[in-house]
Amino acid sequence: MTIRTTGPWDCVVVGAGAAGLSAGLTLARARRITLIIDAGHQSNLAAPDIGGLLGHDRQAPARFYAAGRVELAAYPYVESRPGEVTRGEHEEDGGFAVTLSDSRREWARSIVLAPGMDYRYPRLPGMDERWGSSVFHCPFCRGWEVSDRPLGVLAAGAVGVHGALNLRAWSDRITLLTNGSGKLTDEQREQLAAGGVGVDERPIAALDGPAAELRSVVFAGGGELAIEALLVKTVLHQRSSLARDLGATVIEPDEMLSVEAIKVDAMQRTGVPGLYAAGDAATSVPPSMAAAVASGHLAGASAAVGLAAGY
Repeated sequence: MTIRTTGPWDCVVVGAGAAGLSAGLTLARARRITLIIDAGHQSNLAAPDIGGLLGHDRQAPARFYAAGRVELAAYPYVESRPGEVTRGEHEEDGGFAVTLSDSRREWARSIVLAPGMDYRYPRLPGMDERWGSSVFHCPFCRGWEVSDRPLGVLAAGAVGVHGALNLRAWSDRITLLTNGSGKLTDEQREQLAAGGVGVDERPIAALDGPAAELRSVVFAGGGELAIEALLVKTVLHQRSSLARDLGATVIEPDEMLSVEAIKVDAMQRTGVPGLYAAGDAATSVPPSMAAAVASGHLAGASAAVGLAAGY
């Protein structure tokens, strides 16, 4: 049973992914009465395993989250509830109110935003069913599993060049697929050639292969290319207007860092007193589970310190 006194929660954590659970654990251990609201949309549930998280390498994401929930349940200072926050308000007394999709309202002295992000990638036929497995966005999370195979990079311009050259660490059979964009400069073509990266600029019609496996990229004008895994440029967007509604600054994505991130300082503070953010929603660099756990801990610790200091 959660310890609860009258009045607002010390902290409401929006999201129960790696960052939200990490923030909740830190707050619970600091004896702060905390509510975690879980919409259940963790982005990496589509992936077969986690790559690169120390102590959990190659573990199924669902198993990781289940273990985290069990750990939190041992602390009477934290309560987890299913639900989705649809609205947030910064109250005149400095506290916060959040409204859930079922119209329930909760009040808190502080908030940690860790809702995850909306991952947007090209919706080519055959893409969705392979997402997180043979189609991926993070080479550090998935590159090991597809090492030494013929790999493709679906992107254009500087992002495509950077991604293709970086992927050479995992395979010497890399092809940059521009999908007919025509955005490569002569200098970039020379860079790719010097790095041993092939280029195919034909428009893509579909991805092909049995079930979630990828065997080839099929081109719109006919023909195909043998590819067994595909790194795809992905743009991350906020899932709602919640961060903006509460007064946080949101950084617009650019060509290289394609993340619409909540702006935070080194301790995950948004600049709004009592409002913190962590995980994918607050990183301007390529996201990972390891980074999410770390940022969640920092956000929880910052919130606990702020509560103790009265701000």
